[in-house]
Amino acid sequence: MGNFFRSFRFAFEGIRLATKERNMRFHLVCASIAIFAGFFSKLSAVEWLILIITIALVIGLEMVNTAIENVVDLVSPEFHPLAKAAKDVAAGAVLVFAIASIIIGMILFLPKWF
Repeated sequence: MGNFFRSFRFAFEGIRLATKERNMRFHLVCASIAIFAGFFSKLSAVEWLILIITIALVIGLEMVNTAIENVVDLVSPEFHPLAKAAKDVAAGAVLVFAIASIIIGMILFLPKWF
């Protein structure tokens, strides 16, 4: 059972480390704004679920991107086209879902505001 709880400690340490990344802090600020807007807009339960899942996916993808970048930097400290490709694709995945999250936010909030 101790290993089980220790794994939570490692996971929380990973979250703490991720919050030191500039892009993660940007996503957390945007998430805070979206949550505030959700309270202001009186979202329904289903809308809250959509918002929370969207925020979790963006933050989770950013954490996976950070992990990929760290591993690539570890195994390929000097420039290599495949290392660059791996990092670019991981960053692209975050960008794709960040754009999708903006669209989701517009679908959730614009009808309530206009």
